[in-house]
Amino acid sequence: MNYNMHNAISDYVYHYAGVQPQAEAMVLGDNRISYADMAQKVDACAAALVRAGIKKGDRVATLCPPSPDFFILFLATASIGAIWVGLNSKYTLDELRYVVMDARPRIIFARSQIDNRAFEGDLVALKAECETTEIIVSIGSAVAPGFDFSYNEFIAQHKVSTESLRQRQSDVLRTDPALIVYTSGTTGKPKGALLPHGGLISCCEVQNGLYACSPMSIVNFLPINHIGCVGDISCMTLVAGGTLHFMEKFDPELCLKIMSDEKVTLWGGVPTTFQMCLSLPNFSEYDLSAVQLIMWSGAAAPVELVKALSNICPRLSNCYGQTETVGSITFVQATDDIGLLTGTVGKPPKGYNVRVVDKKGTEVANGETGEIVVKGDFIMNGYWERPEATAEAIDSEGWLHTGDLGKRREDGYISLVGRTKEVFKSGGYNVYPREIEQVLESFPGVAMAAVIAVPDPLFGEVGRAYILAPLERVKASVLEAYCREQLANYKIPKSFSVQTELPMLPIGKIDKQALKKKVA
Repeated sequence: MNYNMHNAISDYVYHYAGVQPQAEAMVLGDNRISYADMAQKVDACAAALVRAGIKKGDRVATLCPPSPDFFILFLATASIGAIWVGLNSKYTLDELRYVVMDARPRIIFARSQIDNRAFEGDLVALKAECETTEIIVSIGSAVAPGFDFSYNEFIAQHKVSTESLRQRQSDVLRTDPALIVYTSGTTGKPKGALLPHGGLISCCEVQNGLYACSPMSIVNFLPINHIGCVGDISCMTLVAGGTLHFMEKFDPELCLKIMSDEKVTLWGGVPTTFQMCLSLPNFSEYDLSAVQLIMWSGAAAPVELVKALSNICPRLSNCYGQTETVGSITFVQATDDIGLLTGTVGKPPKGYNVRVVDKKGTEVANGETGEIVVKGDFIMNGYWERPEATAEAIDSEGWLHTGDLGKRREDGYISLVGRTKEVFKSGGYNVYPREIEQVLESFPGVAMAAVIAVPDPLFGEVGRAYILAPLERVKASVLEAYCREQLANYKIPKSFSVQTELPMLPIGKIDKQALKKKVA
């Protein structure tokens, strides 16, 4: 196989195993994995998947924290043309069920326990419900109750020849999907974005060209079902031949300790995580002198935060993109210009076709508001088994409509001014109001619900829920507890207002604009 072609994102593992075999690829605590070890582990897992009957296009799911286990499973799955799906350990059973039943993975790899939550019962039940799921493998040395294999047993009992494995890997094309990342819009139910190998490679090459950290090393604490975890951090570092320092659960003090001890060169995150680190009383005790660049995305950073970060490192950057664009499509190149960093999301890199258009698709003049659209061979292939949603997102000329509103300045930099959709960012996570509203409206006594975004100094934006219901029958505290049973914690509104009257539109819906004006 000619790994210089780099058709698959996994090709980079073998490339660096050849040119720098002893260089560290991944670190988690005392576990340090070289590129040579990484290639061996990816091969062993990929061979086991082939032996287990995984074909090109089959789905393989993983439930675990950000760790070497996750990345090896992703790369092994993608290397043979199968499609990997990440599951968030914060998902409720219903949220897990939705993704599993939609993606229909043939194999699920999972930690049996994460953060004191046992997953054995849920996963065994899901396997029984999902006809296509044949095997559940414990990520660990021991097989969990109800699972079919431990990871070591699965690898030992499923082997194929190197020749057969290389043949499967050579059949992977740049246009083939490597993974599905679930995202959703205002209609509530998540959609699976099919992200191609070529898109991951292109976006990672662009980011490395702009970030220019040498050697590349970064801490990854994002959940594995997030494109930021898989693409923007893990794959970007792999393409650079750098070192990934995994942290299974974000802890600001541990994050700073890793950065200090390991001489991390790129400090990445969302504004919330930076604020949590900077607010530590002993922040100044950590040596961050190795940091060559500080980069954030997912939400706007406040001016005071950017000023504080510029005192640590004068090379700052932010960027903008979404799951469907595979990676970021605009960047602020490394600078200490506070105005650029807080007032814009940068401009497109060379070779990226990004426009700001009106409703007819005509590019608007500089300074005018329009929807941001992007075109290129790096964007998603489409939504998994949703041709209508795909056609709505990607028009007949190949333009992906982001649903975000922006203005292009005379210097080419773009400022975000709003969203055509109601999606908002909370601590770097996408939050979809309609999904929350549907949960609230399923509670007995609730007639209607509306969730809007309000500013928050820590998370950027948080949800505020307005509920139309009789006061004597529905209590805000009960609704909050109900949401916690149905939704991941980052989706739960920070306040609940139960009212007997709410502003209404003529068509019978709650007038969200009136609610937003009231908040403002």
